[in-house]
This record gives sequence, C-alpha cells and structure tokens, in this order.
Amino acid sequence: MTGQTVKDLRDGEKPNAGVSLAGEGPSGRAGKAATDGVERKRGDSVVSGSASDGVPSERDPASISASNEAGAAPAGRRRRRRKKSARKTDIKSSNDPVAAKAPAGIDASAPDGRPGGKPVDRQVDRPGEKKGRRRRRKSGREIQGRPLTPQKTSGQGPRISHADGSTHAAAAHVHLAGGPSGITAPPVRRPADDLYAALDLGTNNCRLLIAQPTRPGQFRVVDAFSRIVRLGEGLDATGRLSDDAMDRAVEALKVCAGKLKNRPVRRHRLIATEACRQARNGAEFLERVEAETGLKLEVVTRETEARLAVAGCSSLVGRDTDGVVLFDIGGGSSEIAMIDLTENRTNRLANHIKAWTSLPVGVVTLSERHGGCLVTPAIFAAMVEEVDAMLAGFTPPALPAFSGLGDRRIHLLGTSGTVTTLAGLHLELPRYDRRKVDGLWLSNGEVDLMLDRLLSWDFEARAANPCIGADRADLVLAGCAILQSIRKRWPSERMRVADRGLREGLLNEMMASDGAWRRAGRNYRYRNQRSNPGDKA
Repeated sequence: MTGQTVKDLRDGEKPNAGVSLAGEGPSGRAGKAATDGVERKRGDSVVSGSASDGVPSERDPASISASNEAGAAPAGRRRRRRKKSARKTDIKSSNDPVAAKAPAGIDASAPDGRPGGKPVDRQVDRPGEKKGRRRRRKSGREIQGRPLTPQKTSGQGPRISHADGSTHAAAAHVHLAGGPSGITAPPVRRPADDLYAALDLGTNNCRLLIAQPTRPGQFRVVDAFSRIVRLGEGLDATGRLSDDAMDRAVEALKVCAGKLKNRPVRRHRLIATEACRQARNGAEFLERVEAETGLKLEVVTRETEARLAVAGCSSLVGRDTDGVVLFDIGGGSSEIAMIDLTENRTNRLANHIKAWTSLPVGVVTLSERHGGCLVTPAIFAAMVEEVDAMLAGFTPPALPAFSGLGDRRIHLLGTSGTVTTLAGLHLELPRYDRRKVDGLWLSNGEVDLMLDRLLSWDFEARAANPCIGADRADLVLAGCAILQSIRKRWPSERMRVADRGLREGLLNEMMASDGAWRRAGRNYRYRNQRSNPGDKA
C-alpha cells in the first residue's frame, strides 16, 4: 500500500467490486473478512459500521473491499439503512413486555438496554399510529403524522389513549407543539353552512325540506319532515277549514318550526296552496299559525304552483326529450304543464312552459264527492268522466313538440303520491323506498296493470299494502282517476315517476337566484373534510 493514497468511501468515490483500494487484486485479508462475515451472519455479531451497537467501528481497506464485493452502496443509502435498523430494534424492544420494564441501573434510553449506550437519533412511533408508510387522512395533509387541524366529535374533544389502554376526552383547545406552556392554538375558522329550507302546506300533507347546495343543480338533504294533516277535509262541502283539520296542521307546523330554529338556515320560503286559497277562513288560519308557531306562510297562486312543480323535476328530463306533459295531482287541485324543448333549450326547465292549467280537483275533493272507501268500476268511471269534462275546457296552442303525440321523444312526468304508489306496486316493494321509485319509467301496459290491480282490491287490501297504508287507502283510486283522464288527453308510450315536487322547486329557485351553487363550488371540497357538518364557525 506504499505510494498509494487510500480514500474512504464517504468522500464519494466508489471502488470497483472485488478490487482493493491499493489497486491490487483481492488480498488475503479481504477474503478472510468476507468468509467470516458469511459464517457469522446468523450469529450474534453485527455488521461493522452499523449503528445498532452504538460503538463506532474501524474499517480497514480489506474489509471495505469485501463489503464492495457484495455490491457497494452510496453513503446516503447506508445511513438510511442504519436508521431503519435502529427503528426496528426499538420497535422490537417496545413490544417485549420484559424489555419495556427496564430494571434499576439500566438506562432505558440506550438502544439495546445496556448501561452507557448512546441513544440513536430516530423518530419514535407513537401509540395508535400505523407503522411504515404514512397515509393521507380524511382530515387533510399531515406533517410527521399529525393532522393540521385537531379532530373532534360532536359535543366533545378528541380522545387521548394511554399506555394502560384507558382513554379520556381532551380539552377543546390544543397546545402548540414545542411552544411555551399555556399557549393554545386559535380556533379554526369554518365557513357557515348555506342551508335553505322549503315548506309546503298542502290540502293533504305538510312537508318540510332543509338542504345544502353541493354541485351545480344539486343539493344534499340535511333534514326533512312529512305528515298527513288533511287540512282540506270537508272543505268542498262547507267551504271552511274545520277545527280538527286546523289543529292537526298547527301541530305539524310546530314541529317544522322547531327544526328551522335548530338549523342555521340562510334563506327559507314557506308556502300554502289550494286549501288556504279556497277556504273562507284561510286568512284567520294563517294568523293563528303565525301566532302559535312563528311561521309566516305565503299563499301562492296556481300558476306559481305549476312552475314550482316543473322546477323541482328538471333533472328528470333528458336531453333526448322534445316535449313533456308534467302533472302534479294534489289534494285539492291538480296542475298540468306542457313543456316544449325544441327551441333554445336552457337548464331552467320552467322557462320552457308553453301552456298550463290547474284543475280544481284533487284526491281529497274527488274522493269526498264519490266515496273513497268503496270504489266500484262504475264509480271509478264516473270520476274519470268528471275530470275529462274539466280538461275539455283547456285548449293549449299548437306546439311543435306535441305535433306527433305518442312519439318516444314525448312522455308524461308525474309528481304526486298517486304515481309513486303505482311505482311501488309495480316494483312489489315490501316497504316504500324513494331511491328505487324516483326516476322510474313505466310503460302504458304496466300502468294499466297496476290500475286493474287496485280496482280489484277492497279498502282493507289497499290499507294493508305497505306502499299505500291506511292513511291513503281511500284516496289512491281518486288519484288514479285523475291520472287516467290525463293519459286519455295526452297519450304517451311511457311515463316517468318523480318523488319530488314543490319543495324541491322552491329550493332550486332560491339557490339559483341566490348564487348558492357558485359559493358551494368554492367551498365544496373544504366542507367535505369537516367531521361534523352541523358545527358553526
């Protein structure tokens, strides 16, 4: 080795495998060191240069040459291997119950438990954290395995685990890591939820919907309420709202008022329809509602009701459709709108209403006139004839989309309890499921089959069906009579079912006019990262 300069591997130069640093062939010392290393690899000895024993070792040129014979590694890779080996040793010792309790006189900070051992610079794994590769959590990106914002569940702080397995709730504030004692992190500011509410007090039902805008044209339902109140019971005969009907409606509205107070609603609209329009004591009833519940209801016109029904079903009209006859069979009235999409189609379906009508008849009024409990085929035919006479007075203008009725580019779209009941019967649902009914297509033959089945049932059989129930058993055939008259006037090969209506139309119009979907687009990703959507900033 005289006359030659020996360079250490840490200066960045790597010798060829199997060649000594002196430029000669494999020396005897190198071969012996390589042989000893192979023989001792299953023993207690550790590879020279490892940080696991905490004692620095000396390498002679021969041993370096022998290590390179198995493939030399850069200096940075060796350092990473040493740290990884140290971490594995620490994990093994922490899992060993004997090693976890070090006896007196033993320095537990030493890497192998020996006195005077030099601790290795390593990252200690905390209890409860996954070993190995760090993964992104739902709460956001992480730094050293810690979330950027503290996670909490509703009504309490994060849970802290101890070594003995016990847990307790932490305080609502979090101490800054590495900061002085007593300094806490400031509360995270969160954007307020843009909640919208729509209430529809109809002749038969009281419905409430609270929703949050998501993607353009869509929203997520946060809370909902629906109850049959039969506000229009006896209205056709007396012209007034009965005391029992008003009491039932007020009790349902009190529930709705409580739900609205418990939510940070940005904007709401509360409407009343045909029963309050027709009743002579409708204004007195609305004053009582405001005094007892704090809700101020707005009585909408029939034209507004037809437009809201169309706005609520916009997403169910496909691009391949030229014309739609949309109908809403209510408790005291039935709205029908003719929609022509052949020219300058826009996203707002209500802008394409070319003709509309409102029939002063619904399931409650028609069943009271003809009897809803015992309905024979003759009574059913009489109900259909009465509705036919009302439709005969409606003369819409000639529309390009409806020049060829019966074409597959024209279809019926029904949004009422009558059509959803027929869809549930067609699917033979053991329990009504909105997700399976909303948007379902029914052919002419399938609708006829369901009508014949309902006519063959008596009142008890209709009440026993889970898609009808006792509350609607006397109303469903009156709704079917109105549907049959509409099908005769506008024959179509198919009909689409919509389990939606005025509430969805109210929400769509409020969100569109308020620019809610533009704000939701900016905050949609951030809102999804929140653990409790009901929390306020």
